[in-house]
Amino acid sequence: MLQRTKKGSVLAHIGRCTAALALAVLFLASSAEPGLAATWADVNDLKSEASSLDAEKKELQAKLDALADDKSEAINRKTLLDQQIANTTAQIQNVEAQISQYASLITQTQAELVEAQEKEEAQYELFCQRVRAMEERGTISYWSVLFKADSFTDLLSRLDIINEIMDSDQAVIAELEALQAEIETKMSELETSKAEEVQAKAELVSKKNELDAQRKEANAVIQELSSNENETEAALSELQAQQDALWAEAQRLSDQLVAQQAANGQSTESNPGGYIWPVDSRYITSTMGGRTSPGGIGSTNHKGTDIGRVGYTSSVYASKAGTVIVSQYSSSYGNYVVISHGSGNTTLYAHMSSRKVSVGQYVNQGDVIGITGSTGNSTGPHLHFEVTENGVRVNPLSHGAKPQMGYLSGYTLSGSA
Repeated sequence: MLQRTKKGSVLAHIGRCTAALALAVLFLASSAEPGLAATWADVNDLKSEASSLDAEKKELQAKLDALADDKSEAINRKTLLDQQIANTTAQIQNVEAQISQYASLITQTQAELVEAQEKEEAQYELFCQRVRAMEERGTISYWSVLFKADSFTDLLSRLDIINEIMDSDQAVIAELEALQAEIETKMSELETSKAEEVQAKAELVSKKNELDAQRKEANAVIQELSSNENETEAALSELQAQQDALWAEAQRLSDQLVAQQAANGQSTESNPGGYIWPVDSRYITSTMGGRTSPGGIGSTNHKGTDIGRVGYTSSVYASKAGTVIVSQYSSSYGNYVVISHGSGNTTLYAHMSSRKVSVGQYVNQGDVIGITGSTGNSTGPHLHFEVTENGVRVNPLSHGAKPQMGYLSGYTLSGSA
């Protein structure tokens, strides 16, 4: 029985193969799977993006180090920390995408490796069958075929046939070698993918821990600002003034949109129907109006409704259908969105970790417009929600057709549960 040998020995041990074998190999080669779902180019693109994010991270850290513990720069420091948190969040998403790519590459490469090994086994078995057949009959050399020619014309004909067979044999041997090289390459790629996947998973854990630390530091900055209220009264007043100015600008933009709609012959009436809860939580940490400022920070005349128990990953929904007129970051509201619902009617959603909509975009009631967070003038994750009707802020918990019910009902007040 012929034993399997290394490819160098194969060439020495095996004689020549038939053209039929070459056809079989070509058939096997033509059955390869179409394009890959994941490629190393995708992974390299993600790594390039990761390098850019890392450079941005270092730049932000340098700015934070320059501010150090200067209390007069607390607002700027909080803004930079919000940017740093956004950067780390993007890095986490990048690493998660890399892990997904590695998982796909591993699955694909394993399947390709099995296929290549099956092709190589099938082709090698055909080699073995050919050799066994030649051993049983006794090997007939090419020269003996030529010597059997009975004329010069017959000799030339036999030479042509032999040349075709020899060329075919060389192609088959080259294909076998190529398959063996492909197997080695696939095995190497598989090991690389597995090693880099393990490394990426470890990096993901590190990035998530880093994100937690950054969030705590960001919230602590506002807490420190409030604990030294006498020293930072000017900064707190600046935040409140900015918030009021941003609200006023949102109303101007809403009026401008309504005027454009009227000029185009569109209805400018407030969208019919009520409001839905902008988040899945029903836990109110601060109502609109007079209050004891939480942690000593923020206005004692609260202009909106704070909804807590949301964390950093809860979806924020459009409470009512309308057009997005503001989607940006400010040091007071953090990441915030304002939606115009018609004449004098807007809703505002603040302190989000990220925004999912852009200015000019029309959203339906219930569409996701962002993710909750603690950006801007905030000491912890919550959603600051404002409703304006007829150009005046109203309390969604008590305002409406049934004041005792309000637009948003079924809630629990902080301290009562």
